Amino acid sequence: MRNVALVGHSGSGKTTLAEALLLHTGTIARAGRVEEGTTTSDFDEIEIKQKRSVNLALTPFTSDGVTVHMLDTPGYADFTGDLRAGLRAADCALFVVSATDGIDGVTRLLWEECAAVSMPRAVVVTKVDHGRADFATVLAECQGAFGEGVLPLYLPVAGPDGTGVSGLIGLLSETFYDYSSGKREASAVSEADAELMGPARDSLIEGIITESEDETLMERYLSGETVPVDVLISDLETAVARGSFYPVLAAAATHGIGLAELLEIVTQAFPSPLEHPLPPVVSADSGKPVTGLTCDPDGPLLAEVVKTTSDPYVGRISLVRVFSGTLRPDMSVHVSGHGRAERGHPDHDDDERVGALTSPLGKQQRPMQACPAGTVCAVAKLSTAETGDTLSSREQPLLMEPWSMPEPLLPVAIVARSKADEDKLSAALARLVAEDPTMRLEINAETHQLVLWCMGEAHADVLLDRLSSRYGVAVDTTPLRVPLRETVSLAARGLGRNVKQTGGHGEYGICHIEVEPLPPGEGDGFVFVDKIVGGVVPRQFIPSVEKGVRSQMEAGVLAGYPMTNVRVTLFDGKAHPVDSSDMAFQKAGRAALRDACEKAAPMLLEPVDEVSILVPDDYVGAIMSDLSGRRGRVIGTEAVGIGRTLIRAEVPELEMTRYSIDLRSVSHGTGSFTRGYLRHEPLPSHLAARVAGESKP
Repeated sequence: MRNVALVGHSGSGKTTLAEALLLHTGTIARAGRVEEGTTTSDFDEIEIKQKRSVNLALTPFTSDGVTVHMLDTPGYADFTGDLRAGLRAADCALFVVSATDGIDGVTRLLWEECAAVSMPRAVVVTKVDHGRADFATVLAECQGAFGEGVLPLYLPVAGPDGTGVSGLIGLLSETFYDYSSGKREASAVSEADAELMGPARDSLIEGIITESEDETLMERYLSGETVPVDVLISDLETAVARGSFYPVLAAAATHGIGLAELLEIVTQAFPSPLEHPLPPVVSADSGKPVTGLTCDPDGPLLAEVVKTTSDPYVGRISLVRVFSGTLRPDMSVHVSGHGRAERGHPDHDDDERVGALTSPLGKQQRPMQACPAGTVCAVAKLSTAETGDTLSSREQPLLMEPWSMPEPLLPVAIVARSKADEDKLSAALARLVAEDPTMRLEINAETHQLVLWCMGEAHADVLLDRLSSRYGVAVDTTPLRVPLRETVSLAARGLGRNVKQTGGHGEYGICHIEVEPLPPGEGDGFVFVDKIVGGVVPRQFIPSVEKGVRSQMEAGVLAGYPMTNVRVTLFDGKAHPVDSSDMAFQKAGRAALRDACEKAAPMLLEPVDEVSILVPDDYVGAIMSDLSGRRGRVIGTEAVGIGRTLIRAEVPELEMTRYSIDLRSVSHGTGSFTRGYLRHEPLPSHLAARVAGESKP
């Protein structure tokens, strides 16, 4: 068994390659086309409409007696959650690089992620038969970006007219695999091809010997001894499985070129689940580490939900990777979800009964009698399980350490289109949150907006589309309101007069107050001072004045935003023995604050974020220039690793609402950032009027 994640940027040809492998192994009778929306793995309505992968898809097949679970991951940066879920479920990664487009910054970052966990990797250069294909240039790019140990096993050979690809040269076997007839035919290499492969073959052999566990092999090779091919192949397979050597293959999926060679690497060199260490595990009861677990079908049950989907007809379906034990239909399991409360996923522990087990292939769900350790399968009717949850036995509940998820940093405010949509919105959003751990749902306590925090525009579009097409909930986006504040810049006095006589009991309350800016660090944004002398305002009504002042501060006096950093001093007033009341002095307090603030030069305060941006050195200048245009202040920079810089800055939150999109554009997808509230600062006067008008609730 092999669990392989297909990784690469959008458009590199991952789905086309997976489709070709399914056809090559006889799993499907006819390959679909991405541009026509007919592929096996991209069957979601959104994927068909957008003609790109937005979901993690399982494409299982069998080759030479080896079951391969190929996990086709999305290549667009907005769907990093599904990509990391695919890496979690896999034991090795196959990086797909287009021979026409080369590699991008996102692919480099993914390579580093895999390197951090020592995941075995290989590279397949696709579209080598394209008119603009340049295998040599792309190979050099891969070697420059991915480092040592990235060496080709095969070289593509152009057709007789110098275009296309007629076959591949096997560097170790010194064999030409001719595909010009539509079938793979092996023959000896020609003299011209032998000259072409000479330097590449020498580099490959030296690279394999360097990684060999036989320390005498290099000496024998340097002394002129011919190393047997079977020894080289054995050492190659060991080095690939160990994650220290990364073979490069060439393929033209639409014509079947290179598929047999790729399958040899997948089935013979990639590690089985037995060779891949399990993620850290703790007891769900005590939190203490649990050791000794292995990929043993007879061991304690340990599985993880790597993907959750909700079908309107079938219900919730969980894609599960079993790491230990065996999962069977109708068995009772413990579902543990911890560590993602800040993303809207509260910690939970539940006991559930497993529904049917299936092996998904596109829309097909092929029944399974059992799902042993190492297998990836689909589980029906786990009603409380969410993406990232751990499945274990009720007698020994376990919890796997959650995989890291990027923080969603694009806020999108939404409102239900109608009352009927509003009634269904809550349940639909709960399902979306269960499916997608990269999404965060927020009901802003200050602006009272419902905000979806997304990974980017494409992610937001998919979420809104799912609400509409899958759950029948129509929503509209609305401009995001940033939580501004109001304050005063001068000291001023104000009169609050609430005197009414309407027959019977009236209202009588008069108070004089002074407002002034509160010095930094004093109080918690508001201080109320009582300086009443002689009982001109009875003691029982002084709290009423303060309550009225606080009420008006919450409502604001300038643009409807809460006030802060204000000291209010009550120094005089009048009361009536009959008509004065709690409510009368509350109204007087509100009126007094409004009157005083008109004279105290009220102003708006905007939140300022502390921002940390990590980018390659090549983009530091562009990022700093962009920050300057956002009224940002760069606090400092520092080198992080090789070729990267961390920029620390303070940026107004008003300028950060679309920064995740803009940073991706400026850094070509290679930049990342974090942000956190720092403080409120005065909003420049030339922006205050416009922002107040647009943002006033």
